[in-house]
Amino acid sequence: MAEVAAIVTGGGRGLGRAIAEDLARRGVGVVVAGRTRATLDEAVEGISSAGGRALAVPTDVADASSVEHLVDSCLEHFGRLDVLVNNAGVTGDVRLTELEEAEWDRIFDINVRGLFLCSRAVGRHYARVGSGRAVNVASVFGLLGRPGFTAYGASKGAVVNFTRAAATEWARFGAQMNAVAPGYFATDINAELRDNEEAVAKILRRIPARRMGRPEELASVTSYLALDAPDFLTGQTIAVDGGESTF
Repeated sequence: MAEVAAIVTGGGRGLGRAIAEDLARRGVGVVVAGRTRATLDEAVEGISSAGGRALAVPTDVADASSVEHLVDSCLEHFGRLDVLVNNAGVTGDVRLTELEEAEWDRIFDINVRGLFLCSRAVGRHYARVGSGRAVNVASVFGLLGRPGFTAYGASKGAVVNFTRAAATEWARFGAQMNAVAPGYFATDINAELRDNEEAVAKILRRIPARRMGRPEELASVTSYLALDAPDFLTGQTIAVDGGESTF
């Protein structure tokens, strides 16, 4: 039985995998959730080979029964559930006048409906045990306006305000919810973009730190909120963006 157990959605790659690995290094038993079994198994193998404990649970966060199975799997495997990291998300670069309803729905199904379903299921458990934490992965695009990202920005803005509202409810039964808003991070997901020197230069001009973030930098902030932050810290969103959201 783990002393602390966490679920990380979208944990098979990118920032989610970095978060799962960081939590595991800190002794947390981690359930890595996502839609692609192969990437989940690869993440679990990496965590296990480094001496950590992890379980892969294929999950569609937009499906309530799949989310319930995820929560049950964590409780059955680790005997407890203390941390939820709502990281699963999708993006899309489409101007509003060309944006189709199906694309809008695709983004909101994962980024907002998935957040809701996972938080509801885990929150019910936290209410029973009287404790627990969640960290939601928003985005700097939920704090700023960017052309082409109307749907994505709106969905991540919803994450920020969902965090505020849910935190006020969870405080009544001793649980906390906060969010992180990452800016540009160098991951496999944006490898093609990073190969375009002109595009990267344009992005870096908007970032006072003049670089992209490293996945472990977001992971350390997430782990702090999940494990070490005071209980009195709740409902907040911390931008981890090299200063991009400051102007």
